[in-house]
Amino acid sequence: MRRYTRDQATIQQWVEERGGQPARVRGAEVPRIAFGVLPPNWEPLTWPELFALLDRTRMAFMYEDSPDSRIFKLVKASSVGEG
Repeated sequence: MRRYTRDQATIQQWVEERGGQPARVRGAEVPRIAFGVLPPNWEPLTWPELFALLDRTRMAFMYEDSPDSRIFKLVKASSVGEG
């Protein structure tokens, strides 16, 4: 089932359970979640840095809640009724 959240604990738990890490496009305000090796134009972030970036860019986390799914997307919070 597809879910949307801005809850930091939920996001961090979902990502860590699947071996992901917070990141962003180098030199830009573009948040990302990386699985495996970071692409050359991405840089790692701490969780507090990612959450601050999600707040600044007003993003929500869309994810599939099945245990083995890595399906997710960062979307504008306003598009899911959060603001």
